[in-house]
Amino acid sequence: MAAAYDLVVIGTGPGGYVCAIRAAQLGLKVAVVEKRATHGGTCLNVGCIPSKALLHASEMFDEAGHTFEKLGVVVGKPKLDLKAMMAHKQETVDANVNGVAFLLKKNKIDPFHGTASIPAPGKVVVTAADGKTQELEAKNIVIATGSESAPLPGVEIDEKTVVTSTGALELTGVPKELVVVGAGVIGLEIGSVWGRLGAKVTVVEYLDRILPGMDGEVAKQFQRILEKQGFTFQLGSKVTKVETGKKGGATVTVEPAAGGEARTLNADIVLVAIGRRPNTDGLGLDKAGVATERGRVVIDDHFRTNVAGIYAIGDVVRGPMLAHKAEDEGMAVAELIAGKAGHVNYDAIPGIVYTAPEVAAIGKTEEELKAAGVAYKVGKFPFTANGRARAMRHTDGFVKVLADAASDRVLGCHIIGPHAGDLIAEVTVLMEFGGSSEDLARTCHAHPTLAEAVKEAAMAVEKRQIHM
Repeated sequence: MAAAYDLVVIGTGPGGYVCAIRAAQLGLKVAVVEKRATHGGTCLNVGCIPSKALLHASEMFDEAGHTFEKLGVVVGKPKLDLKAMMAHKQETVDANVNGVAFLLKKNKIDPFHGTASIPAPGKVVVTAADGKTQELEAKNIVIATGSESAPLPGVEIDEKTVVTSTGALELTGVPKELVVVGAGVIGLEIGSVWGRLGAKVTVVEYLDRILPGMDGEVAKQFQRILEKQGFTFQLGSKVTKVETGKKGGATVTVEPAAGGEARTLNADIVLVAIGRRPNTDGLGLDKAGVATERGRVVIDDHFRTNVAGIYAIGDVVRGPMLAHKAEDEGMAVAELIAGKAGHVNYDAIPGIVYTAPEVAAIGKTEEELKAAGVAYKVGKFPFTANGRARAMRHTDGFVKVLADAASDRVLGCHIIGPHAGDLIAEVTVLMEFGGSSEDLARTCHAHPTLAEAVKEAAMAVEKRQIHM
């Protein structure tokens, strides 16, 4: 007899496990299927969590070597214990994945480990590592299988010399020369880790700018900051070949994106970080009749596919590939399946680059507003004029607030600076409630805090900032 459930969630990344827990809270009988030995998906196992552990540790290493003495803290030249740093990373991962397993158990959710396929609506077949299969009956199925690193045509990934983000988080030594293919979030974050630890980092990007899709002014200043930190950028360029040597290392062939003479770069490690693609192989979506478009599962405004009872969320559907976006979708779809209201406001989803300084953004960029013909006002405030930032010796960057010229409703906010990922939260709440720049400007902010820069940027929309 096949086990029967109200809901089977395929994938236990941030979207999947949150969906399962919320559904269980609402009284549904829930099972999850996970192909990894541990829960948490790419994010907790080989993505967001381990990368942030190394970003923090490498930032502390850099601070000890460059900032401590200026603060009157004399510790001498720091020494790197990479093995201990990697142990910190693994402890962080273990704590998080074990926490998810505990939460699933606490909420009486049945876990199944193996690869899942959907032979027909209402059925999920789980194939374990030993080849044994088990069939689950489900009134509802949620596909939450996440994404994987996109391959670079003609380049073979071995996760030793030519690596994705997964391999780049497992290196056993600091490369002397690191070539990063792609100037997006993942490439710049991981490049920052190894750059702080001593690697010479060269970033090759097809476009003529870094951080595609983010505010242009922020991207330009961020590029200058990274160049001061030792990064070298080859923009408007494409990698056409990567040849690995028998004794390690690689030769990277680079050509101008518009065509032209090829040149070569030598690298100990090559990180391919040109984006991610949905994980849908092996699910049997064709057999189940589920429609896809460019590899992504097609859904309506209620996360329903074209097949009754089958839903999809997270990286396998439209929208930004962000863990917190997947979480919100997981909550919403669970509530919809349980007969309640569920909704995600896609205009209020922040995105963050966890470098030093951090970069955070929400809503529209200036480029998007201009393209849409929307009249807007801009308020900006630099961290050089913020007392707390001065005390921390982290004054690079600024806050930019974009507000509708007629209604004053905040349409976007872009921050580059210390703790930008935390500072963006108050603007996210403001935008969720349709707030104006005046609402933010008239809200009392504690002194001295970095958040005062957000307030002053909001005040600057009407040119009434005080400290600049």
